[in-house]
Amino acid sequence: MSAAGPKPKLLRPAPANHNVAGWRRALAAYTDRRVLMIFPLGFASGLPLLLTFSTLSAWLATAGVARSAIGAFALVGTPYALKFLWSPLIDRLPPPLPLGRRRGWAITIQIALIAATIGLGSCNPKAQLGLLASLALLVAFLSASQDIVIDAYRVEILTDEQQGPGAGMIQSGYRLAMLVSGAGALIIAARAGWFWAYAAMAALLAVGMAVFVFGPEPAYAEDAQPSQVEFWDGVRQWFATAVAGPFLDFMRRPRWAAILIFILGYKLGEAMAGVMAMPLYVSLGFSLDQIAAISKVFGFVATIVGALAGGVVTVRFGLFRALLFCGLLQSAGNLFYVLQAVGGHRLDYLALCVIAENLTSAMAGAALVAYLSELCSPAFTATQYALLSSLAAVGRTMVASSGGVLAEKLGWVGFFLLTTVVTLPALALLVWIAASDRAGSAAVLGVPAAGK
Repeated sequence: MSAAGPKPKLLRPAPANHNVAGWRRALAAYTDRRVLMIFPLGFASGLPLLLTFSTLSAWLATAGVARSAIGAFALVGTPYALKFLWSPLIDRLPPPLPLGRRRGWAITIQIALIAATIGLGSCNPKAQLGLLASLALLVAFLSASQDIVIDAYRVEILTDEQQGPGAGMIQSGYRLAMLVSGAGALIIAARAGWFWAYAAMAALLAVGMAVFVFGPEPAYAEDAQPSQVEFWDGVRQWFATAVAGPFLDFMRRPRWAAILIFILGYKLGEAMAGVMAMPLYVSLGFSLDQIAAISKVFGFVATIVGALAGGVVTVRFGLFRALLFCGLLQSAGNLFYVLQAVGGHRLDYLALCVIAENLTSAMAGAALVAYLSELCSPAFTATQYALLSSLAAVGRTMVASSGGVLAEKLGWVGFFLLTTVVTLPALALLVWIAASDRAGSAAVLGVPAAGK
């Protein structure tokens, strides 16, 4: 297999066989050892996020830091949006630790991340605000770098059929980690102080490191291996292959531009609705305690169930049908916001709304993660996945930012009705891509079939 070429035989729809054995086979995918390994990696990926976001904001607030300064700390999350800029380094250059391309980089980054997290927890916000900000930025940078390796490792270690369950596992672990680093860290801080809260989170990062210490190194093509040449020759070679290579490789796919547009649009409706959900709840008179209680209990459970269900659907019906089905469910889930807006202050409607949004969003998210994973070529897994996931995030952010203006002009009911249909063009484009690929005797969704 050419390292620069796409993986063969990807994304073929599963046979339409609805018997019990088919569902058992889909569920059994979660018992595979390599799929199970992805859960602790998702946990390690999600753990540092809130330590530089809401948990850090709570720490600064309790320390008496000015609200203007606390707001400025949101900028430390910038590395998550820009991680594609240095992903080629991780994809192609030799790691500091000679343990393999993925394992060597992962363990190096995780050691640094644990040390930076402990250092961050050691700071005094009142006396060392500048140092604290610098360490928070370092934690975010190392966390984003860890995500690059984890995503590449997940894509490469799993077979094509395991990408859906792997997506469900990565999201489930990620959500559990956010609960631990959010509510869990606050509980520890209230009883033992902020240093021990951050130290405990740093210790938990060892869960992900254990996977890389004891797990296998993914196999990859010979020309995908890091350069072992003279430094400047290596830099020139890296620039030609790692920077230009991933773009040129992706552009060789059939209908690559349509694929990018589909990725941009797939979760727009969910993002637009999500950004205005809290204002809707507040406007209807729900207290923050009511919203938090229902979101933490019902929202967390619904997200885990949705992520795992999305993986099962992907295995059972194939990625095309999973993307279409979960996308339609995601759009329909926004109708519960309409129910909430019409029904007013009703806790049962709030619970239904939170469950529907988290369940359908997680199912669609698992299908999309599996799709992005399958699009990556073995030689450029880290770079291409970072680029595609960043593209999806940027698209959601740009369009969702207009949600407030639209809600004011259309009203709650009109706005949330709009969010139920705004994703439909992307789903129509998905159907066109699949039909065009079948007509051209290629595998579904823009990945050439074997021999193409």
